[in-house]
This record gives sequence, structure tokens and C-alpha cells, in this order.
Amino acid sequence: MLGRRVVTALILLGLLLPSIFAFEPRVWGAVTLAFLAVAAHEWCRLLGLRRAAGAAAVTLVALGASLLAWHERGGWPAWFVPMTCAATTVFWVGLAPLRLRRRDARGGGWPLAALLLLACWVALLALRDIGPVALLVAMAIVWVADIAAYFAGRALGRHKLAPSISPGKSWEGAIGGFVAVAVLGLAAAAVPVLSQALPAQLLARWPVPVALLALVALAALSIVGDLHESLLKRQAGAKDSGTLLPGHGGVLDRIDALIPAMPAAMLLHRLLG
Repeated sequence: MLGRRVVTALILLGLLLPSIFAFEPRVWGAVTLAFLAVAAHEWCRLLGLRRAAGAAAVTLVALGASLLAWHERGGWPAWFVPMTCAATTVFWVGLAPLRLRRRDARGGGWPLAALLLLACWVALLALRDIGPVALLVAMAIVWVADIAAYFAGRALGRHKLAPSISPGKSWEGAIGGFVAVAVLGLAAAAVPVLSQALPAQLLARWPVPVALLALVALAALSIVGDLHESLLKRQAGAKDSGTLLPGHGGVLDRIDALIPAMPAAMLLHRLLG
């Protein structure tokens, strides 16, 4: 199993890294749109909407392709990205926790799933417009939080975070992830090549406690996304969202934490000017 996970991860990196650093941002936009279309298909299947899964994927691709063409013709209007990211962040901060509390992540059907994924895609493309490093660091915040939470939870986990949704997650693990994000954020801000990335931008403009709180908030949002997908799978009686990625499950399993965090990260970049 570990070998399959490593091979799959290397293949994904071999596909994604060149698209991130490609001269044309539309390469990144096209590659990520394809991944998110698969995620939309998987999300619909978890909702029990097998017949609508194809419609959701096609709708996402059609909207994304139109937005990508608009982006390439001269760029989106100044209000588009912050409005899209703000609306999505309101959902993940205000409504998603209510869905978790009610133990029901199915409301909204496939249109909501497609819109949330499309907003994540808009944020990913807008982050790439800032620069490849800014994009990678924004995603790395989520990855660091996840990896640190896993190891801290295994070593120290005693108090379950959401036992009826994801029994493996603990408060100790979450706190370990938050600490790792804060510490590595401070370290990243001191690296000149990362000066355009979010940690450096936050620490340059906001007091240190506020800047670190913003980074921790992104990590917390990533947990909300992870739990939301875990609840979807639990309600569907599924272990994974799909089987496309050997050893990893489905695409949605790999990006669930990025879906809420990327729009919020892009919104923070816009707030910083």
C-alpha cells in the first residue's frame, strides 16, 4: 500500500509541478480544471446522484473553460476574485460547521458542489497569477497542517475531535498542525525567495500574533473541508471518494482540505493589497 501511495504521489507531482511553473498560466488552469471535474463527479456519487455526476462534471468544465478564456482575453474584473473567494469563505466558515453539527453534508446537491469546486479553481488560478511560489506556499500551509496533525495525533492524541465523523482525528493532532503552521510560517517569512508568499506578506503588514492567527485559521479551514468530505463519505457508506488514485482513493480525498483553504488564502492576499 505504501509503495502504491508513493508511486501515485510521484506521478501527480510529475504532472502538477511542470504545470505550476509553465510560462502560460492557462496550462495550470486546464490541468486543475480537469482534476476538479473528476472531484465533482466523485462528490455527486457520494451524494447518491449517479445520473447527475456527469452533468456536474460537464457543467464545471464548461464554466471553467469560459472563465479561463475570459482570463486569457484580458483578465477578470477586479471584483470577481475577491467576491468569489469571500462568498465561498462565508460558506466554509459559517454554514459548513452547521452541516457538520447536524451530521448532514448533502444539502445543496450537485450545483453547490460544482460551485464550491469552481471557486477553489478560481482561487488556484488567481494564486498562480501572483506567482508559482505564492501558489505552492498557500497549498503547503494545508499540507503542513495535515502532516503535522497526523503525527501529533498518533503520538499524543487522546481527545477525539469529531468521533462520529472522523474517529482518527484528535484535538491534539489539530493543535499540532496549528503549531507547525505557525512555526514554519515564521521560518518561511524569513526566506527572501518566499517574500511574495502569504506568510511573509502577513507578517510584513500585520502584528505577529494576528498574522499567525490568520495562518492558523487557514489550517482550521482545511480541517473543516476534510471533515465535510469525511461526513459525505460516512453518509454514503463509502471508504473513499473514488479509485482513480491507487493508494490514495479519489481526487476528492486528496483535495478536500484545499477546497475551503485556497479561496481564503487568496482572499487574504487581496486584503493585503
